[in-house]
Amino acid sequence: MAPQVIDHRGGVWSIAVPIPDNPLGHTLVHLLETDRGPVLVDTGWDDPDSWDTLTAGITACGFDPAELHGVVITHHHPDHHGLSAKVRETSGAWVAMHAADAAVVRRTRAAEPGRWLDHLLATLTAAGAPDDHLEPLRAARAAGRGGRVPGRRAALPDRGIEPGELLDLPGRRLRAIWTPGHTPGHVCLHLEEAHPAHEEIHTAHAAGPRPDAARPARPGGFGRLFSGDHLLPGITPHIGLYEDPDDVPDRLDRGDPLGDYLDSLERIARLAPAEVLPAHQHAFPDAPGRVRELLAHHEERLAGLRALLGEPLTSWQLAASMRWNRPWDDIPPASRTIAVSEAEAHLRHLVKRGHVEMVAGSDPVRYVAV
Repeated sequence: MAPQVIDHRGGVWSIAVPIPDNPLGHTLVHLLETDRGPVLVDTGWDDPDSWDTLTAGITACGFDPAELHGVVITHHHPDHHGLSAKVRETSGAWVAMHAADAAVVRRTRAAEPGRWLDHLLATLTAAGAPDDHLEPLRAARAAGRGGRVPGRRAALPDRGIEPGELLDLPGRRLRAIWTPGHTPGHVCLHLEEAHPAHEEIHTAHAAGPRPDAARPARPGGFGRLFSGDHLLPGITPHIGLYEDPDDVPDRLDRGDPLGDYLDSLERIARLAPAEVLPAHQHAFPDAPGRVRELLAHHEERLAGLRALLGEPLTSWQLAASMRWNRPWDDIPPASRTIAVSEAEAHLRHLVKRGHVEMVAGSDPVRYVAV
């Protein structure tokens, strides 16, 4: 089957790289032509079929995979970073990532898988997870099975990404925008070049008046934004706690990922690019409008959680009471763990706002509205 490739014009393409057994379906890996060769924004999941699709897509864009000059990673998750080692092995391309996510990659690479399972058990126990959820994890730990940590085979980055910098891509102006929240080192990348559709308008104006109805339907704004998972047209990205096996489960000083995310959204709204090229779903205009929707969604959810916390609840109890895309009883165990992490991220933001506090001495840890 031919790879799904979209030519976004102006030396920009997207390649739909499949994610095995995942409802998202695929990651949109973007290819950017530069004067030193093509550069990828993300790489896709580490899987043979995904690799075949990526390389076929690069070829369909008119390049040889061996020509790749570099890889810019928006964040460390395996559906974005997974194939980076294969890309570097094939082409010698450099791999760039923000320092905060690079630290996660190095920590994951260095840690024994069992250490992560110990951390997960401690975190879920403190969150009030029931025994039927914990028992399979305990059995795995007792048997010495630490579990496979996705992304362990991905490349260690050899370049950093500094917030606000123009990346070293000859012939292009690609600026890094630090957007923590989904991960601590997530970055969006602003292509500070006129959108090809805008250039059509300027050309038409130079040739003479043109009816408004004949102009390309693009909003105001400048350039295009590779948004990774930070801004998606129809999905609210997961915001959980930044995982670190050295964290104490009930510590309240592990940062405020949701607050980071909300602040980062407002930064992108002020940037107001002409078009957003996300890593999932499809390209879309009106970044400020989508930001407003996401901000309203989180405010509504925070208000709902505060109402639920009229009585003390654990993170697990709160997650089980929240509205998800399916009933709690239908959510599989691994996804319940992710849901609890998201509930805790909202709790920590409510604590920071002074709307919720941890019940002193509670075990498992409970929170209550104030």
